This record gives sequence, structure tokens and C-alpha cells, in this order.
Amino acid sequence: MTATVRRSRLSSEREAELYQAVIELVREVGYEAMTMDAVAARSKSSKATLYRQWQGKPELVAAAMRHNRPVKTSDVDTGSLRGDLHRLADEVGDAAEHDTAFMGAIGHAVSTNPDLAAALQEMLIDPERAKLEAMVRRAVDRGEIAADTPAVEFFAHMMLGAVIGRKFLEGRFADRDYLARYVDAVVLPALGVA
Repeated sequence: MTATVRRSRLSSEREAELYQAVIELVREVGYEAMTMDAVAARSKSSKATLYRQWQGKPELVAAAMRHNRPVKTSDVDTGSLRGDLHRLADEVGDAAEHDTAFMGAIGHAVSTNPDLAAALQEMLIDPERAKLEAMVRRAVDRGEIAADTPAVEFFAHMMLGAVIGRKFLEGRFADRDYLARYVDAVVLPALGVA
């Protein structure tokens, strides 16, 4: 007979406390120096609890980022693509400078840690990309853009590219004004929206 291991779920409040501890530690010491021991100590948890809920540090950090992301793409549905994109620009822009230390630490860690990159891809990037694709499909269904518009394939790339590109090229975050102008000058024209 095989014994089954019971994984009790943490309460949403307790999970939020753990995620906050992760975010704080990454801000303070960086991803590489953050340890599961430090998270356990900061959150007054056991390492066993952490490993029972998450496979390891990459999955825990990715879950913390997903939980604490300031923009809930799935909540953005104004009834028009232009409205959706401007709402998204406002929310992303407002959050862009909020956590420079954390995003800097994660950005560096992703480039050197394939496990973190894979966890972020699975838990954060792929789900957000799917939500952006659903946003553009709603616009197609409403007749705002033609289904065969070539730029539809690159919609998520355009949106993410603006956020990453400005920081990389200009050393500045993509604030709400920049993103609103980008939406009007690049994204909507590429999609054929006048």
C-alpha cells in the first residue's frame, strides 16, 4: 500500500504573506542570493511548507510575481480595442517605475537562470500572452479589425516590446504617456484601426 501525501493549501492571506516576503527579499538581496531558508525565516514558515507548495525557488518567485502583478489583463474589457489598450497602457505605465529594484534583479536572473526563465514562461508570460490574444480576438469578433490583418500575429510582441524596448534603448521605463502614444502611433495603425 502506498501512502499518500496530503498537501494542505495555504490560506489566501498566508500565501499573500509568503509572496510579499519573496518580493521583499529579491528587492533586498537579488534573486541569486535569496534562499528558501530566508523566505521561511521572513515569513515564519518551514522550508517543508515551501517545498510542499512550490517545487523550488524559481516556481516560488514566479508565483509571487504572478500574484503581485499590478495589471490583471483579463480584467481589461472596455468594449473597444482602443479602450482596452489605453486602460492597459495606464495600468502598466503606472506600475512601471513602482518596483525598479525587483524588476532589475529578476531581469538579470532570467538571463542567467534557465529554471527561472522556464517558470516565468509557464506561470506568467504564457498566461498573459493568452489574455492579450483573447483581447485581440474580441476586437476581431466585434469587427474592429479584420481577422486576416498580418499584425494580429505580432500583437503580444508589440505590447511587450514597448515595455522592454524603452528601458533597454533609453534607460527609462515605459510610463503611461509613452505607452498611450505607442498604442496610438504603432499598435492601432498596425492592426488597421483608424
